[in-house]
Amino acid sequence: MSAASSSGVPTGPRPSGEVAAISLTGVAKRYGATGALDGLAFEVGRGEMFGLIGPDGAGKTTAIRIICGLLHADAGQVRVFGLDPARDHRAITHKVGYLSQRFSLYGDLTIDENIAFFAAIHGVADYAARRDHLLEMTQLTPFRTRLADQLSGGMKQKLALACTLVHQPQVVLLDEPTTGVDPVSRREFWKLLSHFLDSGITILMATPYLDEAERCHRVALVHNGRTLALDAPGALRTSLPGFWIEAFPDDARQVRDRLRGAGHTHVEVFGERLHVWLDAAATEDDAFQQLRAMTVSAGLTPFDGRVITPTLEDVFIAKLADLEPAEPTGAKS
Repeated sequence: MSAASSSGVPTGPRPSGEVAAISLTGVAKRYGATGALDGLAFEVGRGEMFGLIGPDGAGKTTAIRIICGLLHADAGQVRVFGLDPARDHRAITHKVGYLSQRFSLYGDLTIDENIAFFAAIHGVADYAARRDHLLEMTQLTPFRTRLADQLSGGMKQKLALACTLVHQPQVVLLDEPTTGVDPVSRREFWKLLSHFLDSGITILMATPYLDEAERCHRVALVHNGRTLALDAPGALRTSLPGFWIEAFPDDARQVRDRLRGAGHTHVEVFGERLHVWLDAAATEDDAFQQLRAMTVSAGLTPFDGRVITPTLEDVFIAKLADLEPAEPTGAKS
């Protein structure tokens, strides 16, 4: 059976009687007059790779800091293995590893010294074997005497991950760990995550990259501190009614603007491509007829296209469009 949040967002299946690794229900947080989270709700099962997906300002970092116990929620309930991360902070510290958005290690310490420092913070006395294993996994062994400030961006993130995992946490929280990292390092980082996931670790990753979301078991699409949708990536892509048509008109942006000006809002540009959502179409023929009628009404020459499965970005934009009239203003963090 699927659990559900107080906001009605499904949170996914969980074995009967098992406590979720992470659970948020109706969580709200404000910074003065600015709202950061507005009833955020989701659950992460044990051993799951879960993606918290949204643009900058969606509330991802705030949510992770609340899960870590670094911030207190103003309302709602947060649980990590059934414990309150704010009230029971000491009890969950050894269960949770946190890799922050910014590189937060010590640049004037070597790789080995940074790992030793984080082992000491978590009270891990006999960490040598664990350190050596992590350095081998991250391919940092040849550089263990190098200062952190002298590492490349990708190597810094690998070191940060090693420091995060030295105390063998059960849950790892990653806040946009691949932002600013080159494509090769991003791929290597994901290989590491896959390995640690196979060992039974639960991973929650916040990211603005929808291609990374595809690698997760489930994702929550988040905007303005709210959960827009939650499911497996494949299920989300097939969750919307109607049909999506991809077209390559001569000037996609101009066509988009003309269609929007004629009142057709579900139109987006991706490079040279135009994606049009025909949400009321019952068949493919019906979709193409609707597209032709839309172009004629906008004073455009009809163009050809093909029916596609929507991307997660399409789904995110479509879900967001449903909320547009009620969207509050104010930045999130």
